[in-house]
Amino acid sequence: MKKVIEIVNVIDTTKVYAELSDPNSGGICVFIGAVREFTNNEEVTALEFETYKTMALKEMEKIADSALKKWSLNKVIMRHAVGEKGVEEPVVVVGASSAHRDACFEACRFLIDTLKETVPIWKKEKFKNKTVWVSAHP
Repeated sequence: MKKVIEIVNVIDTTKVYAELSDPNSGGICVFIGAVREFTNNEEVTALEFETYKTMALKEMEKIADSALKKWSLNKVIMRHAVGEKGVEEPVVVVGASSAHRDACFEACRFLIDTLKETVPIWKKEKFKNKTVWVSAHP
C-alpha cells in the first residue's frame, strides 16, 4: 500500500513509522499537528473539527497522488481527526518516505500546507467564555 488516507476520530501516532517504512526508503518525514494551549494569549480548552468526509477524502487522495508523483515517494500518509480534541491531542498527521531525505522533507511540507489550504475541514476553537470558527476552507 503506497498511501494511507483517512478521516478518523482518534489519531494513533505510534503506527505511523510502520505505515511509512519501506525497504527503498532512506528517509521518512512526519508532521503531527496538535492542539496548543494558547491562541493569541487566550487559553484554549479544546478544538472541534468537522468535515464533509467524502469530499475531504477525495481532495486528500489528489494531494497524496500529486506528492507521490512529484517527489517519487515510496509511501504517503494523510490522516485528520474529527470531533472535539483536547490540548496536546494530535489532530493531523502527514508523512512521506523516499529514497533520500530532501524529497520526503519537501513532500511533507507540501502535504500539510496543501491539506490546510484545500481540504474541507473546519475548525472551531473553544475558549472558557466563547467559541470561534477559525478555518474558512472551501
